Amino acid sequence: MKRDTPSAARIRRHIRVRKVVEGTASRPRLSVYRSLTHIYAQVIDDTKGHTLVSASTLDSEAKEGLDGKNKKDQAQVVGALVAKRALGQGIEQVVFDRGGYRYHGRVKAVAEAAREAGLKF
Repeated sequence: MKRDTPSAARIRRHIRVRKVVEGTASRPRLSVYRSLTHIYAQVIDDTKGHTLVSASTLDSEAKEGLDGKNKKDQAQVVGALVAKRALGQGIEQVVFDRGGYRYHGRVKAVAEAAREAGLKF
């Protein structure tokens, strides 16, 4: 039996999660993508297919606070930034989409920082 590569297995898990998790206008989806060097977070309205707000370690606003921090601390900065931007748009409740990753490490750091900043999920 052929085994999945780790990336193919993650995509398979992500598809399985996305069958259940759907963002609406009243409660959009907070999606997390994790690469080897960066982390990205988006708040998405799936009914329209639009990204409402986003943040990543590549944002100029986030880059100021990332110098000398490890990846987990950088993920906390991104989580707080995406929550601040979402609250600025009037979004208070979201559905968390872990993107097929384990709720652990950087993904968990984004979620907890967004919760601390005021998002409810």
